[in-house]
Amino acid sequence: MSQPKLIASGLQFPEGPIAMPDGSVILVEIKRGTLTRVTAAGKVEVIAELGGGPNGAAIGPDGACYVCNDGGFEWHQQGDLTIPGGKPANYSGGRIERVDLKTGEVKVLYKECNGNPLIGPNDIVFDKEGGFWFTDHGKHDNRIQYRGGLFYAKIDGSSIEEKAFPILSANGVGLSPDEKTVYVADTYSARLFAFDVVAPGQLGPDTGLGGAGRYVGAAPGHTYFDSLAVDAKGNICVATILNGGITIFAPDGKNKHVPIDDILVTNICFGGKDLKTAYITASSTGRLLSMEWETPGLPLNFLNK
Repeated sequence: MSQPKLIASGLQFPEGPIAMPDGSVILVEIKRGTLTRVTAAGKVEVIAELGGGPNGAAIGPDGACYVCNDGGFEWHQQGDLTIPGGKPANYSGGRIERVDLKTGEVKVLYKECNGNPLIGPNDIVFDKEGGFWFTDHGKHDNRIQYRGGLFYAKIDGSSIEEKAFPILSANGVGLSPDEKTVYVADTYSARLFAFDVVAPGQLGPDTGLGGAGRYVGAAPGHTYFDSLAVDAKGNICVATILNGGITIFAPDGKNKHVPIDDILVTNICFGGKDLKTAYITASSTGRLLSMEWETPGLPLNFLNK
């Protein structure tokens, strides 16, 4: 592994990076409420004003960007570090949004499922059929914890289904190379779970307890999990907070940690030549970093293949 290189700084809690073919990186700035492009030269350009708390993002089959919006956080400063908190007074509700990258037009696709409001949509991945899996992280409000889960939806706004509920704090989501497994990282338990996919958008019988899926592994020590990406060998690269870095899990649970100098490393994606470059959001310090990765990333549907 190489040492991380700085691409951009001064970002307002970046997350959801997408490495584009032109060398730019599209990401969200959660605190700023925007979908943002960082050019290869490090220039920062706002694509769309979303408000709330845009979080995970992915390119869909129509070339638009689909964004999980968590409705916003309270924000705290600890010295030079920006730290998200619970439900803010101006919480705008969870939703899934579609952003036209050419015009910046924003359309809300989903705000509820089966009459239940989305609380804090967090991360998103498209399958080869053009549907998308996404997590709802939930939200905490003083003494109350609103629980989330795992969902599957279509881009035309016609179908959204809750697939696993409750999951304490569902965060990162990703598909195995054969798309027969969907992985979910749970933040507060710092555990990685797997669900068997038997057909597009359909899970097999639950092998966990209370919808949690199969246990894959956990990071040692006091840490939390955030978003994730899968590499070409099927390893699951989970952004890890408190101890800061990326924890790489093999499907059998064996893991190792790659440290990054930020307590809130929130996401990773792959791009560059042969997808050998990892782009990493170091969120509490407002930076987008890159580094050469030991294994190429898994090509994403509708972006790299």
